[in-house]
Amino acid sequence: MIYDVAVVGSGFSAISLVTNLLQLLPAGTSIAIVGDDASFGRGTAYRTELHLHRLNVPAARMSAFVDRSDDFLNWLSSRGRDVDGSGFASRNDYGLYLRDTLAALLRDQRQRIRVDFIKAKAMSCSAIGEGRVAFRLSDGTSLIAKRGVLCLGVGTASLPRLTREADMALLRRVVRNPWRLNWLSRVQPDDTICILGSGLTMIDQVLSLRNMGHRGKIHVISRRGLVPHGHSTSPVTPVDPKLNPGCSEISQIMADLRRVVRAGAEWRAVMDGLRPQTQKLWQSLDEPKRARFLRHALAWWNIHRHRVAPQVHEVFAGLLKQDVVEVHAGFVQSIARAEEGPFLTYRKRGETGQVCLPFDWLVNCTGMERAGISHSPLLQQMVTDNMIDTDPLGLGIRVDAQNHVLKPDGHPQSDLFAVGALTAGQFWEITAVPDIRVQTRKVAESIEQRVQVEASQSDQDPAKTAIRSAESKA
Repeated sequence: MIYDVAVVGSGFSAISLVTNLLQLLPAGTSIAIVGDDASFGRGTAYRTELHLHRLNVPAARMSAFVDRSDDFLNWLSSRGRDVDGSGFASRNDYGLYLRDTLAALLRDQRQRIRVDFIKAKAMSCSAIGEGRVAFRLSDGTSLIAKRGVLCLGVGTASLPRLTREADMALLRRVVRNPWRLNWLSRVQPDDTICILGSGLTMIDQVLSLRNMGHRGKIHVISRRGLVPHGHSTSPVTPVDPKLNPGCSEISQIMADLRRVVRAGAEWRAVMDGLRPQTQKLWQSLDEPKRARFLRHALAWWNIHRHRVAPQVHEVFAGLLKQDVVEVHAGFVQSIARAEEGPFLTYRKRGETGQVCLPFDWLVNCTGMERAGISHSPLLQQMVTDNMIDTDPLGLGIRVDAQNHVLKPDGHPQSDLFAVGALTAGQFWEITAVPDIRVQTRKVAESIEQRVQVEASQSDQDPAKTAIRSAESKA
């Protein structure tokens, strides 16, 4: 059969798109969802069962729906969860909410929309004319749809200084993907842990280690040695920073933000006030200015913009104070193994000397692979066949303002969309639920309009009208 929509992916972007499509598409349409994750929609982030793995956004802003802002709060209340709108729910609860939300829509027989879940990976994609795209799947089958939506996340960044010649004894002590949590069960209580990267993933792994009974030393290394700030323990009202109109100089924007804070505004309120302007501000920057921001300001942006729940920050700050966790600012020089065991050397920031750190486990928390291409056979093939073009700064793939995927020549493909982290080059702030749900709603509305037009054209086709008339008489 030919599906009306093929959704490629199984994380939050995919479930958000599907929930919107189920609300908007007319009866009789069909959706294929392609992904190899058994817990569709929950992804890595929302499968965790650790209570201290909390959302980084207040519950009041985490509804799956643009037009039903209290939906998640109502779900929490119906389950007896003691979380108000300014509180931070557990990520596991949010995953259950997504599961229940999709299940409720699928149970609603009034929708009369066919939804097929196909547990496989999309390995390649090709345009086959007449507004059709074909996907070859990892199970050996193929799928044809009138339009496709790439809802793929991004891969884990590779470890620096880890050569292909590293021996197996060393590699067994290296955790390339920390979200494959089986590594935690092999950690001994007194093992020394070395974590590369000091962002949100690092904090998650530290909390997981403590929850599993680890009591040894944890070293954290990143280029600048900066760790995420916490949200305020009390609600803050966003403050509009009132940036100079038309200004696109990073230095001037930073000066404007500092000016507002020096005038007495709480910095978290200023960052929250900047959020509605962020995408427009990013799009006003040319490529050199974007590159300058990524090179010089990104680390500070991340720790102020992507904050952790207050209770999480309190626990982590306690571990820093107790010297259980030690943060180092520096550059990894080598990862190797001696007779005594594996070790890492790094150069301290601003110095020339090197420091040697022995470890029992080296954990990759350096973050996401920006372009998300090398981990995905599908995206690699699409690049090779000139179906997609990577962002010049490694921020996903190029799309237009309506989320149509662009070819290398800049031509938008009306039957191919992308959403979520893959579109960071166009939208920058497009990894959090409040941003993605707006984006997926927009894409679902575009698809719904196209489906309605096709249905109208089909109704006006004399041959098809005659066939339907004959079928009704039979």
